[in-house]
Amino acid sequence: MHDETTAPVAKASRGASTRQRILDAANELFYNHGIRATSADRIIEQVGITKVTFYRHFRAKSDLVVAYLEQQSAAEQAWLTSTVHEGDPLATARTVAAGIGAASCSPGFRGCAFINAAAEYPDPEDPVRIAVDAHRAWLIDFFSAIAEQAGARDVTSVANQLMILRDGAMVNGYLGDAPALAASLEAGFASILGSVGDGRR
Repeated sequence: MHDETTAPVAKASRGASTRQRILDAANELFYNHGIRATSADRIIEQVGITKVTFYRHFRAKSDLVVAYLEQQSAAEQAWLTSTVHEGDPLATARTVAAGIGAASCSPGFRGCAFINAAAEYPDPEDPVRIAVDAHRAWLIDFFSAIAEQAGARDVTSVANQLMILRDGAMVNGYLGDAPALAASLEAGFASILGSVGDGRR
């Protein structure tokens, strides 16, 4: 799941547009080295273009960062949507847990691109942070749908609990054992959703 859980998305083909080649380079450098640590000049050098060409596609580095996060968001949304088992929220949760465990085994996995970006851009009014928050709002909606299918009385509370487990797994993914992480995440999801079924949430 290297390109599906906010690890870098797959590179475009050799015939990709200049804009996409810039995004590919940014995707690799921002994720592996940090956003603020990666200058526009470094991206320009890696792509092999002029500054004029770069700024024709992205007026500022912040525009590129937002585009990078939007690309990451689209990839994760597509993957999570594909995990849905209609009418079986536990099966959906198991698939999500297994996918995050697999992602943490991927070469170069550095955790969640959005959590990483939020740490670098704490200002809630910054366009980068706004892009982060938009994706996380989508994730809450995703987990809310699971909670609702499970019959939760307090959908928002259950969704937030599932989200916290997901965040913890993404942060811990490159620090611990991937199979153990997937098993623990699945058990955590099952515990929360099981208590929903018992009428306790």
